[in-house]
Amino acid sequence: MSDQPEPGTDYFVHPDGRCETTDVGAGTRVWAFTHVLPGARIGRDCALNDHVFVENDVVVGDRVTIKSGVQLWDGVTLADDVFVGPNVTFTNDPFPRSKQPPEMFARTVVEHDASIGANATILPGLTIGAEAMVGAGAVVTRDVPPRAVVVGNPARIRGYIGAEAHPARAVAEIPAGGTRDVVGAAALWRLGRARDLRGSLSAAEFGDDLPFTPQRLFMVYDVPDERVRGEHAHRVCHQFLICAAGSVSIVVDDGTRTAEVELDSPDVGLHIPPMVWGIQYKFSSDAILLVLASHPYDPADYIRDYDEFRALLNGGDGAPAD
Repeated sequence: MSDQPEPGTDYFVHPDGRCETTDVGAGTRVWAFTHVLPGARIGRDCALNDHVFVENDVVVGDRVTIKSGVQLWDGVTLADDVFVGPNVTFTNDPFPRSKQPPEMFARTVVEHDASIGANATILPGLTIGAEAMVGAGAVVTRDVPPRAVVVGNPARIRGYIGAEAHPARAVAEIPAGGTRDVVGAAALWRLGRARDLRGSLSAAEFGDDLPFTPQRLFMVYDVPDERVRGEHAHRVCHQFLICAAGSVSIVVDDGTRTAEVELDSPDVGLHIPPMVWGIQYKFSSDAILLVLASHPYDPADYIRDYDEFRALLNGGDGAPAD
């Protein structure tokens, strides 16, 4: 049997498959025992393996791979270059009752280049961020940030794709008054410290020992272990993060490289300059994160969408910046 398109089409449907929609991109392959309903939209160069079911209100982008045993229910959108492993389960109704459908099904979005491992379950109404990785068998109950790696039931973040590790033991090697580059202009700073029988002290002169003069400070504490904070960049504001107690991991991303820094000492700070994406997670139960900011609070200074951040780095329209 040839897998070439039937005459008059530019996509292939196996003789034992049923594709009722004509909104299918060139080069797509619909294999045996797969059923696509007439309202679905399927992009170019996709692979729908055996025993896949696609309902009407479903959008599938270009170059998407859907392995066997997957059902895409109304309300599911898969962006370009998504991978869905065998027997992944999507859901679209948080309180299902037989013969009592909701007025509108929850919208679930899997953003571009994300991958979902075999047998994972995705609860309704969630967003799986761009380039994220959902581990096999995970039960996803919350939105997954871009580039995050999540595993377990419930799924929790265990890392970020491509992040260079800067563990606490490596941070401790920075000499007093020294710095260490992380990514882009982000850097670790060792503050002054003094220790004797009376205890320990860490200090910094705002005009001399920090990369900017702070105008604002805030503290983050009592954060449940599974929660993620930050997830944004600033347009003009600098931040200096110090873990005053406990430990926390910070992910910084300059659009080209990503690094993860573990802070667990009050005499080490992480400088995050403008246009560097920052994420805070893996808070210990006793963590207290002190943040110094170069500017007063301004909601307009925040960039909270990762794709927007990447676009701004590239000149705002996908073209390289001057």
